[in-house]
Order: sequence, then structure tokens, then C-alpha cells
Amino acid sequence: MHQLAISLKKKGYIVRGSDDEIFEPAFSNLAAEGLLPETMGWHPEKIDPGVGAVILGMHAKQDNPELVRAREMGLKIYSFPEYIYQESRAKTRVVIGGSHGKTTTTSMIMHVLKQAGLKFDWLVGAKLEGFPQSVSLTDAPVIICEGDEYPASAIKKRPKFHFLFPDVAILTGIAWDHINVFPTFDFYLEQFRIFLDKIESGGLLIYNETDPVLKTLVENHPGSFRKKAYRIPDHRIENGRTLVELEGKTARLLVFGDHNLLNLQAAWLATAELGVDTRTFLQAISNFSGASKRLELLGKNEHTNVYRDFAHAPSKVKATMEAVRQQYPGRKLISVLELHTYSSLNEQFMGEYKGTLDNADTALVFYSRHALSLKGMPDLSKEKVYKGFDKKGLILINEKDELIKWLHQQSYENANLLLMSSGNYEGIDLVSFAKEITK
Repeated sequence: MHQLAISLKKKGYIVRGSDDEIFEPAFSNLAAEGLLPETMGWHPEKIDPGVGAVILGMHAKQDNPELVRAREMGLKIYSFPEYIYQESRAKTRVVIGGSHGKTTTTSMIMHVLKQAGLKFDWLVGAKLEGFPQSVSLTDAPVIICEGDEYPASAIKKRPKFHFLFPDVAILTGIAWDHINVFPTFDFYLEQFRIFLDKIESGGLLIYNETDPVLKTLVENHPGSFRKKAYRIPDHRIENGRTLVELEGKTARLLVFGDHNLLNLQAAWLATAELGVDTRTFLQAISNFSGASKRLELLGKNEHTNVYRDFAHAPSKVKATMEAVRQQYPGRKLISVLELHTYSSLNEQFMGEYKGTLDNADTALVFYSRHALSLKGMPDLSKEKVYKGFDKKGLILINEKDELIKWLHQQSYENANLLLMSSGNYEGIDLVSFAKEITK
């Protein structure tokens, strides 16, 4: 939301906003643009007839005083994605959806288009090198949007990607997540079926045919759009680096793993639709280093790599584990997974993690009682976690200090350390630790 506010100000709009609390880096970013509210909290008296539009964040409740006032006055109220659509009605809209790989695929497309010198706007869920903001709205003819399936707002509780109406749509795969919003897999699957109906007539759907659930969904779905299936491209691994081949042309990559090769293939098809030739694509993608916290290399020496990854859902954990194992088959793999999301801390969801850590030589799962308390969730017994993961020798830790001690006790000789979480391990400085063990 704060990135959208900054982008709209740069476009020339008069922007003001409110919140009950603003954290970093949003606080400093807004302050630099002169957009911080004078006082925190809600001030319905500031909602007046001159307001052209109210853009509602997903965390604002229906009884928010400013929202109540805006509705009483009959002002135009948009959720975040609804407003993005309003600003991009005349653009070619590329929307990337799916349970995993959205951010990386979106980032790959953005990286290639920038390298190719094309003008475009964007909406992406992570920090990307070369892009100071995660939202950009200008007069560019194209917009690249990461399409989230989480609800748009308190008054528009449908998934965000239902409001973007793509001309080019990408679906990377379907694996049940967000059980607090989608309590059954069938209900979750239905959201992707609805998304297919939102593709503009004559538009293009690019989909991962190696995902059997997605493949069945697409092949059985009628629609007035074109379809292009994709799978892992031809490639090989040499000395820890992946070489990919497209149309007889080869590029050496900085990223790796089957999931990233799938993301790359989708990005190639999407950028080709936008006019980028294969040679240009490969030249650009060869220096793509990844989005923030997506298999991010925190430290390395000749016998150890330390990676941080945003993986938290079962499909993401499994894909990330497989990627590191395949890239370095001769090294020991030490994995540390933090359970931090509502789904991952729910004992009814725990069985979805079965087998996800099987590629690890040493596997540890960390979850804090503080995280459970913040989410208003009951205690999660270690027995339920052991049973869910079904991993022989699995280590479970609940205390931050105990985790720090364990990390320092491990031998990292000829080993890779993979740290997976959508949180921050209760504030552990992972960057400093990675530098310490690889110096």
C-alpha cells in the first residue's frame, strides 16, 4: 500500500493516507516522500467530498471509522487490485498467478523487459535489484502484475487476482495453501477456475503442464483464450552452474533448480508475447540473480553455501530442497524450516508437509510459541509436527536461543545450509551468521 501511495504521488496525484501503526521500511519510505500522516490512527473527519478515490488495504476492518465515513458519503472505494486495474485498463496486463513461483516469475519478466529496453509498469511482492519500488504506475503500455490469491479487502473478500483481468495470464501450479481463508482444497481450486474466466477474450494463458492438478483444470475448462503449456527446458549442470537451452541457444544461469527452470520457461513465453526475441531473453536472464529471499545466497566459501529462501508452504519447501540437492549432490544438506504462517502452524495442515524434508541429511523445524500467540492459535504439540513431516531424525526447536546454539554447533565442512521461512526466526541475524561460518 505504501509503495502504491508513492507511485501515485510520482504520477502527479494528491495522496494522503492513514494507519494505526507504520513499520520500517514503510515509515522511512513515506517520510522521504512527505506522505507520513500527521498523526497515527483513524480520522473520519479527513474523509471529505473532494476525495476522488479511497483505496482500501486488506488489513482495514469493515468497521474502520474512515471506511464507514467513505461509504456513508458514497465515495468510490477500491481494493488494492481493483485500483491497479483502473490505472491499467488501457495497458496490456500480464498477470502471474499460482501457489508458488509467482514472485520469481514476475521478477524474471521484469528483469528481461528492463534489459531489453521496453517500457512497462509493475506490481511485485519482493525487492528486486534494479527496481527501487515494488509498484510502478506510469504511462507505460504494459503492466506486469504478481497475482495473489489472498483476499483483496474486508469488503471484497475474493482473491486479488480475480480483479486484474489479464491479457496474458501465467499459472505456475496449484498446491493448497491459506487454509484460514480456503478451508478445503476444492474451495481453493475453485479460485483458479474463476481466474481462468477473468482472462480477456483472445488473451493468452501460459500454464505449467507438469502440474497434474493445473493441467486437468486447464484442459477441462472452456474459454475464449489461447493456451500455451510449458515444462522444464533442456539444461545441464556444470560445476554448480546451470546451463539452459532454448531454440538451440544456450545461457549460463545464476539461479538454479527445476522450479526456477519452470519459472524461466514461463517468463520466456510471456516476454516472447511482448516482442522479446530468444537471444535477447537469454542474454538478460543469464544475469538474473533472483528476487529477495528466493534462494538468496547469504554467504559462501569453497566448501559451504548458505541460502535463505521464502519457502513456507509444502510445495515451496519441497521444490527448494530438491533444487539445492540436485545442484550440489556431493554436499551434505542441512535444512532449517521455520513454521510461521497460519497454515503451517495448524495441526490439521501438518500432514501436507510429509516428505518435504526428505532430501535433507539433517533437518530441523523451528516454531515459536510467540508466533502462535500472535495469531491467537493454540499450542502445537511436537508429536503432531513429528507425525506430519514423517522425517526420521527430525529435530524440533521452539526457543530462539536454543536454535542459535544448535546452528553454531553444526559442522559445515562440505555442506550447504538452507534456511527456509516467511518470518525471521524471531529476529536472528542470518546475514551475520552466514558470513561468520563462511569466512
